[in-house]
Amino acid sequence: MNLTKKQANKLVSGCIDNNRKAQEELYKLFYADMLRVCLNYLPDREMAKEAFNTGFLKVFQSIQNFDTEKGELGGWIRKIMVFTSIDKCRSELKFNHLLISEIDDDGFFISPDVLEKLFFDDILKDIRTLPLATQTVFNLSVLDGFSHKEIATQLKISEGTSRWHLSEAKKQLKGLLETTAKSAGLQAERSGKAK
Repeated sequence: MNLTKKQANKLVSGCIDNNRKAQEELYKLFYADMLRVCLNYLPDREMAKEAFNTGFLKVFQSIQNFDTEKGELGGWIRKIMVFTSIDKCRSELKFNHLLISEIDDDGFFISPDVLEKLFFDDILKDIRTLPLATQTVFNLSVLDGFSHKEIATQLKISEGTSRWHLSEAKKQLKGLLETTAKSAGLQAERSGKAK
């Protein structure tokens, strides 16, 4: 959501002044995007809505700390939603505390031709089939760019456990994506023969 500094300042000032109209406008403006962020981390819509509402409560409670000169409002809200979703995820999950040595990620390369055949929604569906702990680590690492150290700190797991979950996610996704691509290729081939 791209707001000008003037628009962001107006919304932030209104929220600081406890103006219900400004709060409602901010909520509606970021509802769809931020609910999607929560859905990236949580397995069902109800948990995601709960995290979203808790996140927005945190936004309203700490909006006086936001500085439009130092950042973008949407990015600041997204960060709150990610961390709120992680908190919700952590409360729902039991991460395995594994002692894992370095894992070689190079063995899980997915070729570009496989990815070209898939749609984003198909990839998201495959990501959502991963175990929740593995899915969370994958999202934090791949979608949001967190390091293993940051993930370990946020989820209260070891860096080795974070690496294991990412490796496991890549391994499972590679199999799922290749299966999906093969079935998409067969369907295209069948359609071609039917003409």
